[in-house]
Amino acid sequence: MNNRITSLFNIQYPVIQAGMIWASGWRLASAVSNAGGLGLIGAGSMYPAVLREHIQKCKQATDKPFGVNIPLLYPDIDQLINIILEEGVQIVFTSAGNPKTWTPVLKAAGIKVVHVVSSAAFALKSEAAGVDAVVAEGFEAGGHNGREETTTMVLIPAVCEQVKIPVIAAGGIGSGKAMAAAFALGASGVQVGSRFVATPEASSHINFKQAVVNAREGDTMLSLKKLTPVRLIKNNFYQAVQQAEDSGADVNALKTLLGRARAKSGMFEGNLEEGELEIGQVSALIHDIKPAATVLAEIWTEFRETIRHLNSLDI
Repeated sequence: MNNRITSLFNIQYPVIQAGMIWASGWRLASAVSNAGGLGLIGAGSMYPAVLREHIQKCKQATDKPFGVNIPLLYPDIDQLINIILEEGVQIVFTSAGNPKTWTPVLKAAGIKVVHVVSSAAFALKSEAAGVDAVVAEGFEAGGHNGREETTTMVLIPAVCEQVKIPVIAAGGIGSGKAMAAAFALGASGVQVGSRFVATPEASSHINFKQAVVNAREGDTMLSLKKLTPVRLIKNNFYQAVQQAEDSGADVNALKTLLGRARAKSGMFEGNLEEGELEIGQVSALIHDIKPAATVLAEIWTEFRETIRHLNSLDI
């Protein structure tokens, strides 16, 4: 397929693997890139030296394009940016912050920049900041949700109406049918997160992967809206957060409850009761753990079959 996203990144399929904390290391990123999509290393869970190691190992594992996702609220953001520049990374996805701060620096180095947004207003600001594309991520997603709780079905056409740059749909997309729906709404590509968590190449703990596979409809809820809204699997930690929020806990109290390593404990170390377990609603539709290349191939095959089916309808 040749469209705005495949041309922008020089990839075979307009499918981007999300840069998820504690899941998106070099193994997953290189596997997706080798299969024809765009793999992303998730820098949000990495110290600067660890990010450099993952970039270097990804270069060794693939000769295809790959990128790095950086949450702009990361405390060592300047160090991460320097490593990206030094290592010659060509694609950067930014999230959770103001794209005006670092987009000019990255663009000056010839890097393609994409920013994750949760509203049409933020998409317009990102376009004005000079990004090459935006990821419009709906309420269904596991991370970087908007407080407005706009669903993907509404968000994608709203963003496409406002910006001229390519739009990548995210949130609730884990199949070829969902990808076809996103394209019908105006997207030029999709970003897939949760489905790639349930792969052998994801760096997250097997306990977390199994929890994703076991999740059913209603098992996840948007939480921590006073901090950075994320969708969590219901467990002891989630219940503690809900009780705190219901009792009127302020931002500082929630930060104390969250602590410094809650996400690592849950997603990387496998503590399913006291850890933070971020995942999207689409986890209810994920029933097995399979290689990343297989996931991508199945999404693409189903996407094409869905388009053919829609074209065959007698309307």
